[in-house]
Amino acid sequence: MELENKITGWNSNEMAQKVALDIHDGAYVNLGIGIPELVAGFIPEGRDVIYHTENGLLGMGPVPEPGREDPELINAGKKCVTAIPGACYFHHADSFAMIRGDHIDICVLGALQVSEEGDLANWSTGEEGAIPAVGGAMDLVAGVKTIFVITQHNTKTGESKIVKECTYPLTGKNVVNRIYSNLAVMEVHDKKLFVRELAPGVSMDYLKQNTEATIYMLENQV
Repeated sequence: MELENKITGWNSNEMAQKVALDIHDGAYVNLGIGIPELVAGFIPEGRDVIYHTENGLLGMGPVPEPGREDPELINAGKKCVTAIPGACYFHHADSFAMIRGDHIDICVLGALQVSEEGDLANWSTGEEGAIPAVGGAMDLVAGVKTIFVITQHNTKTGESKIVKECTYPLTGKNVVNRIYSNLAVMEVHDKKLFVRELAPGVSMDYLKQNTEATIYMLENQV
């Protein structure tokens, strides 16, 4: 159904900035394709973050200037990137050994659905004829210490993407630590979903109306 009096909340850049501020100094980070890629542009000055991409690069730098792209230097989304001084390249298998070996601190992913218990579905709707595109997501949610999800709160037709139980094929169960949507920042604690921050103009009542999952407000939060 269409949402009435729809509140936009944060835009994609503002959501990405929220995530960036929560990435600690010295973190090894893997960014998913899409909105998660924006996070790299909002890391505070003076904070060192080392980016990992599963196609075999540790020390991924910013997007190259127009005309200076190297077609052989790309991220997992096949977009041209740069490499910072000291960056290293390695075999695809070594990259996944890093992921599976618990060597990556934070992964930022998009989502189709997230359940109130922290289950993630982000690779397929399960519809007949849909092309599977799981990529490295299952390895990432299983092997990375902290999983942040960044996503629009609702679909284009108004359905909540924050649900009681995922109806799409799961990427991982009980894996999501924090959700950053255009309406709120939420955390999963003991298989319950708590609101850490509301976007400007968004009330708790409005958030509940647009969220299928049961949500609670953290004490002393805004």
